[in-house]
Amino acid sequence: MNNSKKKQAPSSRRSFIKSATLASAGFMIVPRHVLGKGFTAPSDKLNIAAVGCGGKADVNIRLAYNNGTDNFVALCDVDDRMAKKYRAQFPNAPYYRDYRKMLEKEAKNIDAVIVSTPDHMHYPIAMSAIQLGKHVYVEKPLTHDIWEARQLTEAAKKYKVVTQMGNQGSSGKGTRITETIIQNGMIGDVHKVEVWTNRPVWPQGVQSPKDKGINQPIPSEVDWNLWLGTAPMRDYHEAYMPFRWRGYWDFGTGALGDMGCHFIDVPFRALKLSHPTSVECSVGQVYADFFKEAHFDDVCPPSAAIHLKFPNPKGKQLKEISLSWYDGGIRPQLPDGCDYDKVFTNIDGGILFIGSKGILATELFGNNPKFFPEAKFLNTKIPAPKRALVEGDTEGHQQQWVKACKQGFGTYTSSSFDQAGPLTETVLMGNLAVRSFLLRDEKNNYIGRKKLLWDGTNMKITNFDPANAFVKREYRAGGWI
Repeated sequence: MNNSKKKQAPSSRRSFIKSATLASAGFMIVPRHVLGKGFTAPSDKLNIAAVGCGGKADVNIRLAYNNGTDNFVALCDVDDRMAKKYRAQFPNAPYYRDYRKMLEKEAKNIDAVIVSTPDHMHYPIAMSAIQLGKHVYVEKPLTHDIWEARQLTEAAKKYKVVTQMGNQGSSGKGTRITETIIQNGMIGDVHKVEVWTNRPVWPQGVQSPKDKGINQPIPSEVDWNLWLGTAPMRDYHEAYMPFRWRGYWDFGTGALGDMGCHFIDVPFRALKLSHPTSVECSVGQVYADFFKEAHFDDVCPPSAAIHLKFPNPKGKQLKEISLSWYDGGIRPQLPDGCDYDKVFTNIDGGILFIGSKGILATELFGNNPKFFPEAKFLNTKIPAPKRALVEGDTEGHQQQWVKACKQGFGTYTSSSFDQAGPLTETVLMGNLAVRSFLLRDEKNNYIGRKKLLWDGTNMKITNFDPANAFVKREYRAGGWI
């Protein structure tokens, strides 16, 4: 279903990726009615490229492919081991290690791109695809940095592409029911939200191989330079891949980045939140030797508590809404009658909405809402969701995007970048606070342990300039976009 106009590519790959558009299909498409019932015409299939073929990509590819209702026309992964399954399933799809080469050579064949890579490569891959006019699906968190999230949000609108972030709970029934409960005022005016997760479930708060000066031979199946991508050069170690990269600042965004776009998405939608106005935090400490505190310049800390303030969209007597996040084994105090084992049966974490008339407790994706105090809400009926349900619930998230791509820009998706971008900025504000909290001066004194005031419009901390270093990182040289 390739409908873009043809344009001659410039000589350099970087210029090509920034300016090229799709070539028109030069053959006759057989109409669906000619093929008969049960057949899908080629013109009804979305031609998708996958950047990242293992891990979470396994789910994204499977659900987007949808047993063959759509095509995968190109594959890309820096680790041949991760790509083995889908190279066998799609033998006619060209395989690349470098996404830039894939986009240069396959642009005319691609309608859309799915990005399922470590966090630090989400932005350059997605932006390169968007600049080619490709629709994009990007795993959560949308980006590694706040600045990157803003840029992708604006680019999606500029290039008029269909987008979706991979927080599949945004397509789920639980999210829609919870936001309806809150927006109907069933627990009154919400002034505080408590959110927590059981993450990390990978090593975090450990000493980095980089700090130990340890390296290992690079596996022959891995292009380590491409895996590092925008990140600073370092020696290979198996501690970083294929999954444990989440706990390293150069590649991942820690427990908050992993689960924040799932959990915080629910109150962000339900309360119609915008940019936070302030953030403060505390982190768990690790002692390497007796009373010698470990540093976390390279590795995310083992636990964190993060507190954000938002302007109340209703703007009445309640001027602010507080949202607190806890990870690494820290959990909030529960209201009377609310028991972790009985109420929060999902081990991933939970959400508490505290309102003027009562409390609502939900699990991951806003599932299993329960009211407290229970006696007050015994006869309460939960209303039908205001937003239409997505076919397949959370597993319909990828197909919702695929179908929207076929219909074109402006078609609704649950987590389009105009929603996912501001959410990601909010989530990453927590990591900005954590990294600022860990800053020390030349005398080894902590200097960032304070409430940080945020100018969301201009993406700037206004009362502690060193924290602004975490709004946007510097990329390693190599022409990534």
